[in-house]
Amino acid sequence: MIKIAVAVSGASGAIYAKVLLEKLQQLKDQVSHVGVIWSDNARTVWVHELGNKDYEKLDVTVWDKNDFMAPIASGSSSYNALIICPCSMGTLGRIAGGISNDLVTRAADVMLKERRKLICVVRETPYNLIHLRNMTTVTEAGGIICPATPSFYSNPTTAEDIAYTVIQRVLQLAGIETGGYKWGE
Repeated sequence: MIKIAVAVSGASGAIYAKVLLEKLQQLKDQVSHVGVIWSDNARTVWVHELGNKDYEKLDVTVWDKNDFMAPIASGSSSYNALIICPCSMGTLGRIAGGISNDLVTRAADVMLKERRKLICVVRETPYNLIHLRNMTTVTEAGGIICPATPSFYSNPTTAEDIAYTVIQRVLQLAGIETGGYKWGE
C-alpha cells in the first residue's frame, strides 16, 4: 500500500486532476491514503473548465497550500510520491529553482531530496527555452516530467477517456498497477 500526495496547480487541464483523483479513489487496494494541495487558482480553473465543484465530494485529506506542518512537508513522512497534476510552468520553475515558498514546492523539494517519486504533469504549449531548461533541471534532480500529452492507441472516445491515457501512465510511473491499455499486451 502506498501513500500519494497530489498537488493541483491552476494550469489548464483540470480534467487531468479530476480523472487522477477519481482513479486514486478506485484503487484503494493499492493506495492507502491520498492527500491533496490546491493552488490558489486550481479550484477556479476546475469550475471554469468542468462546470462543477465535484472536488468537494472527494474522499481525500486536503492540506492548505501554506500548511508547512502537513506530513508531506517533511522527509520523515511516509508518502511515496507527489504527483503535480496539472503542473503549471510557474510551479515547475519554482521547483527547479529550489524555491519552497508553499506546500507544493516544499513537498516537491522533499520528494527530490528523499529520492522519492516526483511526477510533474506539465500542461503548457508551446514550451519556451526556460520551460525546457526547468524540465531538464527537475529531471536531473530525479523528478519525472510527464507532459499531459494523450495517446490514442486505445481509441478513446470521450474527453475523460483521452485524459485517462495520460493518467494511466502517471499512475504506472507512481508504482500503481492500473490495468487498462498496454501496447502489444
